[in-house]
Amino acid sequence: MDKPKVVRGKFIFLFIAILLFILCITVRTPGTYRMIPLPHRAPNTCPWQISEQSITPLNNTKHLLVSAYMDQRVNGLDVRIIGIFKRDSIQKLHCVFCCAGKLSSTTPGTILQHSDNFGFPYVTTDVMCQIPQNCNATHVNLLTQPGKDRLVDQPWLPIRNKRSNGKEKEKLQFNFTVCISNLFGDYNNVLQFAQTLEMYRLLGVDRVVIYNTSCGPDLDRLLQIYSKEGFVEMVPWPIDQHLNPSPGWLFSQSGGDVHYFGQLTTLNECIYRSMDRSRYVLLNDIDEIIMPYKHNNLTSLMDVLQQQHPNTGVYLIQNHIFPKKHFEPSGRFHLPQWNRVPGVNILEHIYREDPDSQSYHPHKMIVQPRLVEWASVHEVLKSSGQQLKVPMDVCRVIHVRVALRGSLTLKQLNEDKRLWDFQEKLIPSVDKALRRAGLLPS
Repeated sequence: MDKPKVVRGKFIFLFIAILLFILCITVRTPGTYRMIPLPHRAPNTCPWQISEQSITPLNNTKHLLVSAYMDQRVNGLDVRIIGIFKRDSIQKLHCVFCCAGKLSSTTPGTILQHSDNFGFPYVTTDVMCQIPQNCNATHVNLLTQPGKDRLVDQPWLPIRNKRSNGKEKEKLQFNFTVCISNLFGDYNNVLQFAQTLEMYRLLGVDRVVIYNTSCGPDLDRLLQIYSKEGFVEMVPWPIDQHLNPSPGWLFSQSGGDVHYFGQLTTLNECIYRSMDRSRYVLLNDIDEIIMPYKHNNLTSLMDVLQQQHPNTGVYLIQNHIFPKKHFEPSGRFHLPQWNRVPGVNILEHIYREDPDSQSYHPHKMIVQPRLVEWASVHEVLKSSGQQLKVPMDVCRVIHVRVALRGSLTLKQLNEDKRLWDFQEKLIPSVDKALRRAGLLPS
């Protein structure tokens, strides 16, 4: 046998034996670092809790947080947190973000109280935050004392309206969204509500958003049907679990903590909720219909108005009262199938009040949400577009309710049968909705 080959063979055998020995020692010897259990979550990861509520108390304050939206229309600021703050307890706040699972450094929050509060202790308030560089922010939180507040105890708000890859001109999901606020008490005006929603559907509305604190049992059944089919988006609004909400609009008259069950907050929240998905937003009450008088639908109306007024973002629609004490005399629309359905039959009320020229007469609104920053009940407080008062012969609000000018006689009212133009489609649509809710026999 060749001697070099024997030596090389022994060397290879010795090398393999040493490797096996080292491996055996490594496996049998307890490894210090292997025995330390890895933490379930690294100290700087987030979020710990995500708020699934529409109202979230802010720890160490008297304030309430509602939602957070990406909003880069204000130079140097990125996220708008909508809340309800106690006016006499405003303090410095600091924003902290969850950046794709990692905790960011804090940035100062800019606190902006809305100008309308009607004397109430609590006011709609925005906190504007800047996202730190290199942070893909998914959630946001507020701190009163950075480094001392326990983030694990404060639920995080998801950031909505996040545009991906800069696709800011994506096709919007809806043309028209109606924002209705607020539903509370035992409101059970089922027939008028069904007629209003079906009328809006005929006019081209795609989605109705309703902030619901409570309502009557029959209306609740109807709302569940509309919600299941996707026409109505129900937002729970348990404001009465956090504050003493007022049923009125003026603190000096009705007291309470916040205006009309937080109406100003829900109107603004609905605008931001709709900002990246709806071309237009209609702001009106549950018993009001914004009705075009020279067009068959809202699309035709707004196409004309936009062409005539291309820089307009807010369209003010004058409110007109149809007193429910005056009935159309023929009884043509006093339909037997609706006799046992609670609520007002708007087809029976065709007499319209003229607004009192000597007093303030409110408007409701159609807005382009991307041009609006703050809104109140009857006007926009901050916007980047122009405002237009739409002539009443073009569009007006049909509002069937108790008379505003109760001294007017029937002869002093105007006959207005605009709703009758839709009766052939409206009546069967209302019947179908009531039947699906079990409020009419099958």
